[in-house]
Amino acid sequence: MSDKVKIGISIGDVNGIGLEVILKTLIEPAILEYCTPIVYGHTKVTSYHRKALGLGDFSFNVIGHPENANPKRANLINCWEEDVKIELGVSNEIGGKYALLSLEKATEDLVKGDIDALITAPINKHNIQSETFQFPGHTEYLQEKSGSNDVLMFLVSEDLRIGVVTGHIPVNQISASITAEKITKKLILMNESLKKDFWIEKPKIAVLGLNPHAGDNGLLGSEEKDVIMPAIQNAFDKGVICFGPYPADGFFGNGTYKQFDAVLAMYHDQGLIPFKTLAFSTGVNFTAGLKVVRTSPDHGTGYDIAGKNLADPTSFREALFAAVHIFKSRKEQNELLKGQLRSGGKVIETAADVKDDAN
Repeated sequence: MSDKVKIGISIGDVNGIGLEVILKTLIEPAILEYCTPIVYGHTKVTSYHRKALGLGDFSFNVIGHPENANPKRANLINCWEEDVKIELGVSNEIGGKYALLSLEKATEDLVKGDIDALITAPINKHNIQSETFQFPGHTEYLQEKSGSNDVLMFLVSEDLRIGVVTGHIPVNQISASITAEKITKKLILMNESLKKDFWIEKPKIAVLGLNPHAGDNGLLGSEEKDVIMPAIQNAFDKGVICFGPYPADGFFGNGTYKQFDAVLAMYHDQGLIPFKTLAFSTGVNFTAGLKVVRTSPDHGTGYDIAGKNLADPTSFREALFAAVHIFKSRKEQNELLKGQLRSGGKVIETAADVKDDAN
């Protein structure tokens, strides 16, 4: 029995670059030193992409269940039986249908504990919609399937970590969706993830304002004074070391972000534009707060370059390494906690306890 981490991989849209970055990653022999990869798709679909990329010497070990995975090979589970018509670079119902079949089977095994973590290749959020998938994206789907109370879209790289209070919602709904309670919850969740998933003992978190110049003392909006500042104080009182609100433009422009372990942005583009500017090729999308471990590359389906052998696998490779690291971090934390409980030692369980210890 191998003790290597079993990493499940959903293939995303079969007409996009998902399988290209998967294959380019798994063809590297060194990957098998870190984990046992299990792709959820179909042999004919992966073979089509393999031939399109000219990867003639690569093949999968086909299995029926994760317990049969070969730790010395890249493994594959067939999630359907019929042939699939692939049209590279095209968004259609076929791309959505088989992306969902892959995701459903991988998620089922993840929730059951048959795999240790999941990496999701990019889906098209429109063509995947169906009677069984009515979600804005992977994050919300996995939150429901895993029974997790709250989650945080957390973009991470070696030098930068950014979470968002609001995710996939229209811009004209952002202000009404931001509440002090929601900000406080996200800060607590981010703080716990930084400690549990990244082993940062006392994280420092920066909070961005919503309005230009963080409201300019109420001249450009009152959300900072009425909502964000009370939330920061509330989270601080609960043991989260957080500061702000900072004006978003200068914060990244002058490098202030380097002074913090993570940043909480108010909305999607406020966080993702600077993140992708600073860490596009190495960035990873991690869903903090899930009971299970899920990461993904921070790019989309890439229809415009699909089948042209132009996709950069770096972000997907980093997502794989991040999934392994986070799973092992959680496992070590759990083992440490059990050891402390057995020995009668003090166990720090809340952010407030950490604050008390720091004082």
